[in-house]
Amino acid sequence: MKTSTLVASGTLLALAVSIALAAEKPNVLFLAVDDLRPELGCYGKSFIHSPNIDRLAQSGVTFTRAYCQQAVCGASRTSLLTGLRPDSAQVWGNTVHFRKTVPHVVTLPEHFKNQGYQVLGMGKIFHSSLDDPPSWSEPLLAFPAMVWLEPQNEAVIAQRKADGEHRGLAGSALGRVARGPAVEAADVADDAYPEGQLAEAAIQSLRRVKDRPFFLAVGFVRPHLPFNCPKRYWDLYDRAEIRLPENRTPPKNAPEYALTSWGEMRSYHGIPASGPVSDEQALELIRGYYACVSYTDAQIGRVLDELDRLGLRKNTVIILWGDHGWKLGEYNAWCKHTNFELDARVPMIVGGCGVEAAGRFCDALVEFVDIYPTLGELAGLALPEHLEGTSFAPLLENPLRPWKSAAFSQYPRSGVMGYSMRTDRWRLTLWVDSSKPDVVKAVELYDHRSDPGENVNVAAAEENAAVVAELTARLRAGWRSALPTPEG
Repeated sequence: MKTSTLVASGTLLALAVSIALAAEKPNVLFLAVDDLRPELGCYGKSFIHSPNIDRLAQSGVTFTRAYCQQAVCGASRTSLLTGLRPDSAQVWGNTVHFRKTVPHVVTLPEHFKNQGYQVLGMGKIFHSSLDDPPSWSEPLLAFPAMVWLEPQNEAVIAQRKADGEHRGLAGSALGRVARGPAVEAADVADDAYPEGQLAEAAIQSLRRVKDRPFFLAVGFVRPHLPFNCPKRYWDLYDRAEIRLPENRTPPKNAPEYALTSWGEMRSYHGIPASGPVSDEQALELIRGYYACVSYTDAQIGRVLDELDRLGLRKNTVIILWGDHGWKLGEYNAWCKHTNFELDARVPMIVGGCGVEAAGRFCDALVEFVDIYPTLGELAGLALPEHLEGTSFAPLLENPLRPWKSAAFSQYPRSGVMGYSMRTDRWRLTLWVDSSKPDVVKAVELYDHRSDPGENVNVAAAEENAAVVAELTARLRAGWRSALPTPEG
């Protein structure tokens, strides 16, 4: 009797210690969304139905000027998750794994795992083909990135395969895949498409790990192409009310490196192999993008509701981010893959515990490399020395405090690298020879005070010569020169 009592007491003590330790360590809910523009209700776009993300914004801090380090999935996510900028990680695309270039780097989720967290990943966190097993306590739970449910679309894919039609980006995975149409609106339940299944998996995971410190990374693919989601989300948007963008021509005086021919979209059935899409097709694509934003918003809402139902929000840091922006016909272009504001600027919202400035907006310049040190600081973890970002935790207390003077992005083209710097007023991009970085091939300068759409490159204007020289020196000095200033 005494032995059983001691055992029971010991078990209760162990449970109490476990609960106490869990209470000391804040959880992290890490919500990634692919190809999400900062075009949501909480960003002032009332025509977008995003009630659940908007609800998160009401209880968190919404960053209005957050920037990724490179506007393509693999490089952006690698930079965010390693805390290294693209040149340091030596990852500038979707095909090279950072374990080949910086094999011993400790990733953000791996760092939390090493500190005793249960770290679970599901969906698209790293690029789909570049997962990193050392980062997780359990193997990543993967979901298909592309699903077509309509019989006619399945028939299209089968026919394209039979015909050997693999139009896409030459030399890439896109050039080897036969794809269906770029849009689909099947009249099905949410769980028929992968995002609904992912939300359910996240809910089940929350229930499983609720009693121990966790880092749960949930990566939603939509609104990435194809724009496939249940019909009821398409029905939120009246095709007659959707408008094409006003700036449908390339920026005046922009160099040839600035834009791409959006080969990613051209890999889908029905998209022309060259030239523009028709206005009717453009409107359908925009509607599909909006529908997929709302579909993913609904799934995020399911996950947040479960977090609240379990009583976990008070001890959980919640961060939602989109890996880069996306063009919806602006410049007569689509997709990402540029240094323009449309592609480099990203949505980012931080809520939950540790956020004192709830419901506020922050206009400070912040970068994705800042996320790693921020979450580490909020969790009270010592930070690895390799990090190249700055914790923006102080902005969660005071969004108005002085901060970085610039944010840095880059994008490669054949033989050149475009290095871009966004300051409070300007965006400067230098296109330099990849083998001779001192050789500048082209320069872009956009004045956000008079041209927030970046429609006119004014780098060659005589009156801007001094501005170009000063900004070039700052860009050459690098990101360390733009670190936050002391609070005055």
